[in-house]
Amino acid sequence: MTPALPDPETLCAGLVRELKPHITADTALVGIHTGGVWLAERLHAALGIALPLGLLDISFYRDDFDKTGLHPQIKPTQIPFEVDGRHIVLVDDVLYTGRTVRGAMNELFDYGRPASISLAVLIDRGGRELPVAAQYVGARLEVPSGRMLVLDLDENGKLRLKLDA
Repeated sequence: MTPALPDPETLCAGLVRELKPHITADTALVGIHTGGVWLAERLHAALGIALPLGLLDISFYRDDFDKTGLHPQIKPTQIPFEVDGRHIVLVDDVLYTGRTVRGAMNELFDYGRPASISLAVLIDRGGRELPVAAQYVGARLEVPSGRMLVLDLDENGKLRLKLDA
């Protein structure tokens, strides 16, 4: 059975409300390419965070090349602030196995030692292979094994969720 997909723009607004009380002058947002960056851009603007938005491409930190092949589409990592001592909120679109988040944390530590790292995701679909949990979640959604939940942008630049086979 295919689950009904929630509206990602509504979920994003909910994440803004959930995150707002926890944002301080030392908080930085870091989006994980690609869906996490789209979400992080919206959260960053809505929360009025003073520090610039960070972007992570974890292509070289993945541990699943044997399954996906070594053909990453490299996007630039940009961390335009000092990581040491900073409270970082990692942002991703869909939390599944936890391997993307593990890779993101590994890369982030290459830039310094943050005071804390928390995780905000639009969708937590379960199915963890690593002990990773999001502190801020737009929605929890059961997705059948073997299906991919994908966040993209429609022709008007609005977030949309799709379920791929």
